[in-house]
Amino acid sequence: DEGEEVQIRDEGEEVQTGDEGEEVQTGDEGEEVQTGDEDASIRSDVESKPERSEERSGQLRWKEGLEQKARKSFELRKSDSVTLRRLIYEEPVSREMQGEDDAPLDEFGGLFTTARKKKSVVVLHEDDRSLTSQLVTQDWTNPSAAAAIKRLFVTGEWEEGDAQHLLAEDEGTGDEEGDFEDLETGEKHVSKKGERTGEEEQVSERERLEKKKELKTHFDVAYDDEAGTSYLDELKQAVSAQAELNRKEFEGLDDESRVLLEGLRPGTYVRMEIKGVPCEFVTHFNPAYLVLVGSVLPGEDRLGFMKLRLKKHRWYKKILKTNDPLILSVGWRRFQTMPAYCIEDHNGRQRMIKYTPQHMHCIACCYGPLVAPGIGFLGMQSVSGSTPDFRIAASGCVLEMDKSSKIVKKLKLIGTPSKIFKNTAFIKGMFSSALECAKFEGAAIRTVSGIRGQVKKALRSPPGAFRAMFEDRILMSDVVFLRTWYPVTVAKFHNPVTSLLLSEKTQWTGMKTVGQLRHETGTKPPVNKDSLYKPVERETRHFNPLHIPASLQKQLPFKSKPKQKKKQTTKTLLAKRAVVLEPHEKQVVTLLQQLTTLQKDKAQKRRAKLQGRHKAYLAEKTKQDDKRVKKTRELKREFYRGLGKLAKKKDAASARKARKTLD
Repeated sequence: DEGEEVQIRDEGEEVQTGDEGEEVQTGDEGEEVQTGDEDASIRSDVESKPERSEERSGQLRWKEGLEQKARKSFELRKSDSVTLRRLIYEEPVSREMQGEDDAPLDEFGGLFTTARKKKSVVVLHEDDRSLTSQLVTQDWTNPSAAAAIKRLFVTGEWEEGDAQHLLAEDEGTGDEEGDFEDLETGEKHVSKKGERTGEEEQVSERERLEKKKELKTHFDVAYDDEAGTSYLDELKQAVSAQAELNRKEFEGLDDESRVLLEGLRPGTYVRMEIKGVPCEFVTHFNPAYLVLVGSVLPGEDRLGFMKLRLKKHRWYKKILKTNDPLILSVGWRRFQTMPAYCIEDHNGRQRMIKYTPQHMHCIACCYGPLVAPGIGFLGMQSVSGSTPDFRIAASGCVLEMDKSSKIVKKLKLIGTPSKIFKNTAFIKGMFSSALECAKFEGAAIRTVSGIRGQVKKALRSPPGAFRAMFEDRILMSDVVFLRTWYPVTVAKFHNPVTSLLLSEKTQWTGMKTVGQLRHETGTKPPVNKDSLYKPVERETRHFNPLHIPASLQKQLPFKSKPKQKKKQTTKTLLAKRAVVLEPHEKQVVTLLQQLTTLQKDKAQKRRAKLQGRHKAYLAEKTKQDDKRVKKTRELKREFYRGLGKLAKKKDAASARKARKTLD
């Protein structure tokens, strides 16, 4: 319809329709197509119907100024957006300065006017075009416009100074192949680049391929690692290369000179002299036992305490006990020691345990020759060959070396109160002297009932008694105990295994365990009476009654006053007096007794009759159950007899069929 105008624009795209003609403007970054004379027929229809246009003009007033509104909204949106294509490829914005030319404009048909020529001045410090509201239109179907931006793309022609152009210049100005003129002699030299023969080109191509293959081989060796070479293989190759170099270098010398220069070569037989060897080693020497000669590090010839991480072997049947002798094989040494086992708590305390855990690591502290941390070891209780079971008792590694041990065990001291003064009490029987009390001043103590306290100061008498403060009053029957930690001394026992000095190498026996000695001598372990279980006898405690003073009872309300009455020992007046009944009262009492007796007799007869009826009912029910069971048994017998007959008939039929097939 006439007067309708629509404008849609998205990133420079615009469509317009108007009264005088249809104008369509579409473009990408300024592309524009206009058509104006093609709608003459539409315009004639509009002029021929003025009445309709007048009627609808009022309805279309809201569309007035729609173009300006759309342009303003587009400029606002465009000012806040950033187009990466414009930031990368466009040139600096040129600010056009309009001249002061007041020449009249040329008009064509009253529709279009010629644009006034403007002077353009390039300003390099202007704002970014992607953030301005300036609209630039360009007809990209024009070849000249496309050629103007062709250089902005990779396929375009680049200017002088870029990398490709400079590289081409460097290749073209070489002394070997480029053309040049000798300025002194005036002689011109022409390059032979275009005069190469086919053979020369083949040779250069072959050399280039060989160079590529060599580079690819180096790359594969450095990164692909197809042969699976490792660091050890590289070391072996380096050693073999050095050995080959030494052989070539010293092959012309005699053996004595070579030994002086490079030392003894691998595989050479030598004779060693060792001093201080016991005579039994030579007397009982057995060539079936190999002797490995080695050396220890400078710090490994001293004795001290070692901390080991140990775990009992799962195939060893027994568990290991603290202070039982154990043979350790560590590094170059085998020795017998008496380790103490412990577990490290969360606060770093090394708490002693009597036996090794079943399926868990523990820490063992032992005395022996010091070994560097991280070295593994094996533990055995016997090295004799007559052991019927698995011999390896434990395994692990060395953690650290130390001059002393820091293992502690739990100790509980018990005492009883001698005097009680409210929250203060005198405790006896816990310590033996005042010096021990002084060592434990400030220690926390506790009663069996849970009342906590603290050791304050030792008393003069009796020896070992002290004053303690508690958070509540304790009783004379309470038992007070003190939990503390006692340091454990690890036995300094080190016995080297000297099995090579014996004629029978497998018969070496060191220190025996306590269990082995008791088994051989037939002695029983000592019995500690305090460790035996006893029946617990608890006496019934009788608490004193609650005594409330009379003055306080008067102030209490009635419901809170004590109402316990004492048991009356003397007879009251009612118990003492004799009751004499009147004749009428005697008759009433006698009648009531007779009625009660009759009622009890009737109830007893009724109960006996009911029991007889119940017994008859149970007997009848038992007979019916027996009949039901008997009938069920007969029905089952008949049913299974019928099943057996059917099975026999089926077997006979199958036998007849089989017989027929065989005939």
